[in-house]
Amino acid sequence: MDDADDVLDELFDVIESRKEELPEDSYTTSLFTHEKGENAVLEKLGEETTELILAAKDDDREELAHEAADIVYHMLVLLSMKEMDLEDLRAELRKRR
Repeated sequence: MDDADDVLDELFDVIESRKEELPEDSYTTSLFTHEKGENAVLEKLGEETTELILAAKDDDREELAHEAADIVYHMLVLLSMKEMDLEDLRAELRKRR
């Protein structure tokens, strides 16, 4: 497993832990308990995607990396909400090689 796998696995583990433990001071917890349900995460994905596109258009590499990370984070939260995990994602990506 390389560093990219490690960081994704670690992040997903934190997300899963927040889903289970629901600490009050956690942004991740707020996504799992939001009154809008999964729509809150879907809205964030839409917002972050727009911000990613604008960063790419402006050739702002730092902002592009930041927004890409936001998308990955919110996507992982959504996968967790849907009872999926990184192996589901990896399996789909392997099909596309």
